[in-house]
Amino acid sequence: MGSAISELPAHRTPLADAAETGLKIVVVGGFGVGKTTLVRSVSEIRPLNTEEVMTEAGVGIDETSGVAAKSTTTVAFDFGRISLNDTMVLYLFGAPGQQRFWFLWDRLFSGTLGAVVLVDTRRMDDSWYAIDRLEHHGTPFVVAVNRFDDAAHYSLAEIRQALALPERVPMVDCDARDRQSGKDVLITLVDHVYTLATAQEATP
Repeated sequence: MGSAISELPAHRTPLADAAETGLKIVVVGGFGVGKTTLVRSVSEIRPLNTEEVMTEAGVGIDETSGVAAKSTTTVAFDFGRISLNDTMVLYLFGAPGQQRFWFLWDRLFSGTLGAVVLVDTRRMDDSWYAIDRLEHHGTPFVVAVNRFDDAAHYSLAEIRQALALPERVPMVDCDARDRQSGKDVLITLVDHVYTLATAQEATP
Protein backbone atom coordinates (compact mmCIF):
# COMPACT_ATOMS: atom_id res chain seq x y z
CA MET A 1 0.00 0.00 0.00
CA GLY A 2 1.36 3.40 -0.87
CA SER A 3 1.16 6.51 1.26
CA ALA A 4 -1.52 8.25 -0.80
CA ILE A 5 -4.61 9.39 1.09
CA SER A 6 -8.08 9.51 -0.37
CA GLU A 7 -9.14 12.99 -1.39
CA LEU A 8 -10.88 14.87 1.41
CA PRO A 9 -14.42 16.13 0.96
CA ALA A 10 -14.40 19.63 -0.54
CA HIS A 11 -17.39 20.64 1.60
CA ARG A 12 -19.39 19.54 4.60
CA THR A 13 -22.23 17.11 3.98
CA PRO A 14 -25.29 18.18 5.98
CA LEU A 15 -26.63 15.68 8.47
CA ALA A 16 -29.82 14.10 7.09
CA ASP A 17 -33.09 15.26 8.68
CA ALA A 18 -34.04 11.61 9.15
CA ALA A 19 -30.93 10.84 11.24
CA GLU A 20 -32.06 9.69 14.67
CA THR A 21 -29.32 7.37 15.96
CA GLY A 22 -25.78 8.62 16.62
CA LEU A 23 -23.21 5.98 17.57
CA LYS A 24 -19.68 6.51 18.83
CA ILE A 25 -16.94 4.36 17.27
CA VAL A 26 -13.25 4.38 18.25
CA VAL A 27 -10.44 3.38 15.87
CA VAL A 28 -7.37 2.13 17.71
CA GLY A 29 -4.11 0.43 16.88
CA GLY A 30 -0.38 0.91 16.82
CA PHE A 31 1.65 3.87 15.64
CA GLY A 32 1.44 4.44 11.89
CA VAL A 33 -1.14 1.71 11.26
CA GLY A 34 -3.52 3.98 9.31
CA LYS A 35 -6.06 5.22 11.85
CA THR A 36 -5.99 8.83 10.63
CA THR A 37 -6.16 7.65 7.02
CA LEU A 38 -9.22 5.50 7.75
CA VAL A 39 -11.08 8.34 9.46
CA ARG A 40 -10.20 10.71 6.61
CA SER A 41 -11.26 8.33 3.88
CA VAL A 42 -14.70 7.50 5.26
CA SER A 43 -15.70 10.83 6.82
CA GLU A 44 -18.43 12.75 5.01
CA ILE A 45 -17.31 15.97 6.69
CA ARG A 46 -13.87 17.49 6.68
CA PRO A 47 -12.35 15.55 9.58
CA LEU A 48 -10.74 17.09 12.62
CA ASN A 49 -7.12 15.96 12.73
CA THR A 50 -4.50 16.69 15.37
CA GLU A 51 -1.49 15.65 13.34
CA GLU A 52 1.82 17.33 14.04
CA VAL A 53 5.19 17.02 12.34
CA MET A 54 7.47 14.58 14.12
CA THR A 55 10.64 16.15 15.49
CA GLU A 56 13.89 14.98 17.00
CA ALA A 57 12.24 15.21 20.43
CA GLY A 58 10.50 11.93 19.68
CA VAL A 59 13.71 10.05 18.84
CA GLY A 60 14.14 7.20 21.30
CA ILE A 61 10.57 7.67 22.59
CA ASP A 62 8.39 6.75 19.61
CA GLU A 63 9.20 3.37 18.09
CA THR A 64 9.31 3.91 14.31
CA SER A 65 10.65 0.59 13.06
CA GLY A 66 8.64 -0.46 10.04
CA VAL A 67 7.22 3.05 9.55
CA ALA A 68 10.43 5.04 9.28
CA ALA A 69 9.03 7.13 6.40
CA LYS A 70 6.22 8.50 8.60
CA SER A 71 6.68 12.25 9.18
CA THR A 72 3.55 13.23 11.14
CA THR A 73 1.75 11.84 14.14
CA THR A 74 -1.62 12.25 15.89
CA VAL A 75 -1.21 13.98 19.26
CA ALA A 76 -4.82 13.99 20.52
CA PHE A 77 -7.43 12.26 18.36
CA ASP A 78 -9.04 12.34 14.92
CA PHE A 79 -12.76 12.94 14.50
CA GLY A 80 -15.04 12.24 11.56
CA ARG A 81 -18.63 11.34 10.73
CA ILE A 82 -20.27 8.89 8.35
CA SER A 83 -23.95 8.10 7.74
CA LEU A 84 -24.51 4.38 7.22
CA ASN A 85 -28.11 5.00 6.17
CA ASP A 86 -30.83 7.66 6.47
CA THR A 87 -31.23 7.14 10.21
CA MET A 88 -27.90 5.84 11.55
CA VAL A 89 -24.82 8.03 11.92
CA LEU A 90 -21.42 6.97 13.20
CA TYR A 91 -19.12 9.43 14.96
CA LEU A 92 -15.53 8.26 14.54
CA PHE A 93 -12.69 8.90 16.96
CA GLY A 94 -9.18 7.86 15.93
CA ALA A 95 -6.90 7.34 18.94
CA PRO A 96 -3.17 8.20 18.90
CA GLY A 97 -1.00 5.11 18.65
CA GLN A 98 2.17 5.92 20.60
CA GLN A 99 2.54 4.55 24.11
CA ARG A 100 2.93 8.05 25.60
CA PHE A 101 -0.68 8.84 24.54
CA TRP A 102 -2.29 5.63 25.76
CA PHE A 103 -3.64 7.42 28.85
CA LEU A 104 -6.20 9.05 26.50
CA TRP A 105 -7.65 5.74 25.39
CA ASP A 106 -9.72 4.92 28.47
CA ARG A 107 -11.50 8.29 28.19
CA LEU A 108 -12.14 7.75 24.48
CA PHE A 109 -13.69 4.34 25.22
CA SER A 110 -16.32 5.93 27.47
CA GLY A 111 -19.75 5.73 25.81
CA THR A 112 -18.37 3.81 22.83
CA LEU A 113 -20.61 1.41 20.94
CA GLY A 114 -17.62 -0.53 19.66
CA ALA A 115 -14.13 -0.26 18.24
CA VAL A 116 -12.03 -1.09 15.23
CA VAL A 117 -8.54 -2.41 15.92
CA LEU A 118 -6.35 -1.68 12.90
CA VAL A 119 -3.46 -4.11 12.46
CA ASP A 120 -0.24 -3.65 10.50
CA THR A 121 1.47 -7.02 9.94
CA ARG A 122 4.86 -5.27 9.99
CA ARG A 123 4.25 -4.33 13.64
CA MET A 124 1.81 -6.93 14.89
CA ASP A 125 2.91 -6.64 18.53
CA ASP A 126 1.55 -3.08 18.59
CA SER A 127 -1.97 -4.54 18.52
CA TRP A 128 -1.76 -6.24 21.90
CA TYR A 129 -2.39 -3.18 24.06
CA ALA A 130 -5.47 -2.12 22.09
CA ILE A 131 -6.99 -5.60 22.28
CA ASP A 132 -6.17 -5.87 25.99
CA ARG A 133 -7.79 -2.52 26.87
CA LEU A 134 -10.93 -3.25 24.86
CA GLU A 135 -11.33 -6.63 26.50
CA HIS A 136 -10.77 -4.99 29.90
CA HIS A 137 -13.58 -2.51 29.21
CA GLY A 138 -15.84 -5.18 27.71
CA THR A 139 -16.05 -3.14 24.50
CA PRO A 140 -17.08 -5.06 21.35
CA PHE A 141 -14.51 -4.79 18.58
CA VAL A 142 -13.50 -6.09 15.19
CA VAL A 143 -9.99 -6.44 13.80
CA ALA A 144 -9.19 -4.93 10.41
CA VAL A 145 -5.87 -5.79 8.75
CA ASN A 146 -4.62 -2.76 6.83
CA ARG A 147 -2.58 -4.27 4.00
CA PHE A 148 0.65 -2.45 3.07
CA ASP A 149 2.54 -3.20 -0.14
CA ASP A 150 5.87 -3.67 1.65
CA ALA A 151 4.50 -5.99 4.33
CA ALA A 152 4.70 -9.77 4.35
CA HIS A 153 1.34 -11.30 3.50
CA TYR A 154 -0.23 -13.48 6.16
CA SER A 155 -3.68 -14.98 5.93
CA LEU A 156 -6.38 -13.81 8.30
CA ALA A 157 -6.26 -17.23 9.96
CA GLU A 158 -2.52 -16.84 10.60
CA ILE A 159 -3.02 -13.34 12.01
CA ARG A 160 -5.88 -14.55 14.22
CA GLN A 161 -3.63 -17.27 15.61
CA ALA A 162 -0.74 -14.82 16.18
CA LEU A 163 -3.04 -12.46 18.10
CA ALA A 164 -4.75 -15.32 19.96
CA LEU A 165 -8.13 -13.95 18.88
CA PRO A 166 -11.19 -16.12 19.51
CA GLU A 167 -13.41 -16.94 16.54
CA ARG A 168 -16.18 -14.73 17.94
CA VAL A 169 -14.14 -11.61 17.08
CA PRO A 170 -14.70 -10.68 13.40
CA MET A 171 -11.57 -10.09 11.31
CA VAL A 172 -11.45 -8.49 7.86
CA ASP A 173 -8.95 -7.18 5.34
CA CYS A 174 -9.07 -3.49 4.50
CA ASP A 175 -7.41 -0.66 2.63
CA ALA A 176 -7.61 2.36 4.93
CA ARG A 177 -7.29 4.71 1.94
CA ASP A 178 -10.41 3.39 0.25
CA ARG A 179 -13.77 4.79 1.39
CA GLN A 180 -15.80 1.69 0.54
CA SER A 181 -13.28 -0.60 2.22
CA GLY A 182 -13.38 1.53 5.37
CA LYS A 183 -17.17 1.64 5.27
CA ASP A 184 -17.29 -2.16 5.00
CA VAL A 185 -15.16 -2.38 8.18
CA LEU A 186 -17.61 -0.13 10.05
CA ILE A 187 -20.61 -2.10 8.80
CA THR A 188 -18.91 -5.29 10.02
CA LEU A 189 -18.55 -3.70 13.46
CA VAL A 190 -22.18 -2.52 13.61
CA ASP A 191 -23.40 -5.96 12.52
CA HIS A 192 -21.21 -7.57 15.19
CA VAL A 193 -22.55 -5.30 17.93
CA TYR A 194 -26.12 -5.97 16.78
CA THR A 195 -25.53 -9.74 16.86
CA LEU A 196 -24.11 -9.52 20.39
CA ALA A 197 -27.03 -7.38 21.57
CA THR A 198 -29.58 -9.77 20.02
CA ALA A 199 -27.93 -12.77 21.62
CA GLN A 200 -27.91 -11.04 25.00
CA GLU A 201 -31.61 -10.20 24.75
CA ALA A 202 -32.38 -13.82 23.89
CA THR A 203 -30.54 -15.09 26.97
CA PRO A 204 -32.97 -15.86 29.84
